[in-house]
Parts: sequence; structure tokens; C-alpha cells
Amino acid sequence: MKSRSLRAGAPVLSPGAAQKPAVPALRRGAATRADTLRVTEIFFSLQGESTRVGLPTVFVRLTGCPLRCGYCDTEYAFYGGEGMSIAAILDEVARYSPRYICVTGGEPLAQKGCLVLLRRLCDAGYSVSLETGGALDVSQVDPRVSKILDIKTPGSGEAGRNRWENLAYVTRSDEIKFVLCDEADYRWAKQVLAERRLHEICPVLFSPVHGRLAPEALAEWILRDRLPVRLQIQLHKILWGNARGR
Repeated sequence: MKSRSLRAGAPVLSPGAAQKPAVPALRRGAATRADTLRVTEIFFSLQGESTRVGLPTVFVRLTGCPLRCGYCDTEYAFYGGEGMSIAAILDEVARYSPRYICVTGGEPLAQKGCLVLLRRLCDAGYSVSLETGGALDVSQVDPRVSKILDIKTPGSGEAGRNRWENLAYVTRSDEIKFVLCDEADYRWAKQVLAERRLHEICPVLFSPVHGRLAPEALAEWILRDRLPVRLQIQLHKILWGNARGR
């Protein structure tokens, strides 16, 4: 992987090459070797989501995802990527001298080596968060990692893939996120919140799909119903639109 591409937050493959999967196994959410990961990009930006919003953060975006949410804004991470050893990833991350690291995707847990990478990042002294879609097992994630766990709504098209067993491994240092497409999603999420008392487990985030659900409307619903949740608007979309590597 050329470090120049990584520094710029650019894709590791040309747009034409990204159209066909270089690694068919990743199409099914399978993993590469535990000491090597397929990486779409590594870049330095402001955290745009979670309660860490606004913090300068290095993002490690891994390749591959078993889900196909209708609103996904990182489809370019489904296929391709470049094979990197965990040591090489750590070297690239260290170049930015960061405090905060976010491992994201795609679905990072689709690769076996993600668990090792998370542990090695924590061992190096970074404050590490993991963005995961909630369909894969999180029980083996290093407890030092802050898990940002999605619960997929009906509007995503993937609600049937929610792994509810994961809630047993969520702690106060983690966060649960609902990405909402419309008012029907909001009502569904509100019911799940109440039935499972999620706000008693960890902070809960309600986020509108950018360009589909007006943040103002979601804000009014949260206030009207006095929900114990945090409204989350994607800061990076406000600042840079859909630009990659930002």
C-alpha cells in the first residue's frame, strides 16, 4: 500500500478497479489471516459520530461487510482494499501521533485480524473505538475498546440481522446507535429502547439518515417524547459532504 494514498485518505484502488471484488471471501463477510487485514483507507480527520464527535481521530477503514443497508454511505469499502500486516497498520497510525483511533468499515469484525488489531492498538496506548453494525459477535472485543454498536431498523433493510445477544457484552463505556430513515423507524426504535431499557446499559444515539430524515423533525420527536437519548448529526457530512477520507 502506498503511504501517499493513505495519508490523503484516498482509496487504495482506482475507481475502475473497485467495481469488482478482488477478494471474493470478503463479499461474504469472511476473514483474511489473523495477522493481515484488508484495508480500504487510513486517514486523519475529526470524529463525526458518537459522543467523541469533533475529536481529532485516525480512522482505519477495513474492507468487507456482510450487510447491505439501504442508506450505506461507504459502499466503496465492500470490496477491494489492500492487504496490510497489523505492524504496517500500526506504523501508519503512529505517523499521525494521535490519541484517538476509530476502527470502522464496512464491517471491521468480518475480518479475524480485527480483534488482534484492536488489542494491539490498545496496547500501544491509544483510546480506541470500534464501529460495528451489530450483526456479528462482539464478545471477544478487547474490553478497553469503546464499542459503537448499531441496532438496524426496519428502514435499513437489515433489521433481521440484529444480533441481540451482543447486548450482554455492552458496558457503560460503549454506545448503542440507531440510524433512522423515517418516523416509522423512530417509533420502532423508541419501542426497542423502552422494552430493552437500553439507556440503562449505555448512552443511546438516534441519528437521522443524511438527506432522508430532517434532523429538525427527529429533534422534535425526541423532545416531544422526552427520550433519554442523544441526537447525533454526522459532523463530517456537514463540514465536507460525502468526501472520502474526511
